Amino acid sequence: MITVDDVRRIASTLPRAYEVVVRDQIKFRVGQIVFVAFSRDETVMSVGFPKEEREAMIAAEPDKFMLPRQSDMRYNWIHVRLDAIDLDEVRELVLDAWRMCVPKKVAAAID
Repeated sequence: MITVDDVRRIASTLPRAYEVVVRDQIKFRVGQIVFVAFSRDETVMSVGFPKEEREAMIAAEPDKFMLPRQSDMRYNWIHVRLDAIDLDEVRELVLDAWRMCVPKKVAAAID
């Protein structure tokens, strides 16, 4: 199963990204924008994700992905079950979420 440490190793290499703990939850931010957050039990990871692509992603792989709770539907988020995903997929999701938060010039430095 993917752990917070796996994600931490990825996020720590990204420019402007840093880790915080808010109400007993681990989150990764760029400035004040959260791009990755973990459930308190660290079994579900939330990542920034385009709203218009959420339904298709969940329909394609409902065992991996879930919608956020109703009150968070207005945000660009999708939830990921960490026991159903591999490290390559996590890396891609984290990088894509980070790219949504940084200027294109900063994101281009990683690409």
